[in-house]
Amino acid sequence: MKLVYVFDAYCGWSHGFARTLLEVAGRRPDLPIEVVSGGLFTGPRRVPIRRFGYVQGANAQITKLTGAEFGDAYQRLIADGSFVMDSEAAARGFAALRQAAPERAAELAAALQHAFYVDGRSLSDADTYRAVAEAAGLDGDAVVAAFLAPEAAATAQADFARSATLGVTGFPTLLAVTDDRITVLASGNATADEVIRRLS
Repeated sequence: MKLVYVFDAYCGWSHGFARTLLEVAGRRPDLPIEVVSGGLFTGPRRVPIRRFGYVQGANAQITKLTGAEFGDAYQRLIADGSFVMDSEAAARGFAALRQAAPERAAELAAALQHAFYVDGRSLSDADTYRAVAEAAGLDGDAVVAAFLAPEAAATAQADFARSATLGVTGFPTLLAVTDDRITVLASGNATADEVIRRLS
């Protein structure tokens, strides 16, 4: 059995779930974790953040339920409403980080969300991936090259297709996957204790 975590780096609920995911990973180190980008803001949903009027209210609820931080730099980034969340760019960048250290995918997903939601860094900016990579002790140049590579778009689309194949319709979703069975362990929000209990 392995865990499959489907998230979107621009999803506030995924940001809120990061602590749970890392705690589960720490408590069940025997279970490999595959991390997949889901593609929340693509196509017609790739619009200025002002079009999503619920963002601030949702963020307040996420903080209340999970304790997740939404930093001042993030608030400044989105303040005028013009910022565009591009999940395809975020998926390309996450894939570049994942390629550099696949066994650390859960940790890197959390770090990437911290870069946006706390540090206020755009996930369309190559420098963001350099910073996240170097903070994690990875080769920043290699990660940036992978983010910018022509094949990166296909990698992002493969993640989106994997999410759809797994039947995921919302983010974050944590699954337990065996050869013949997929079990939903968490969808939207759950504590580590709840996830561990569902695993047993």
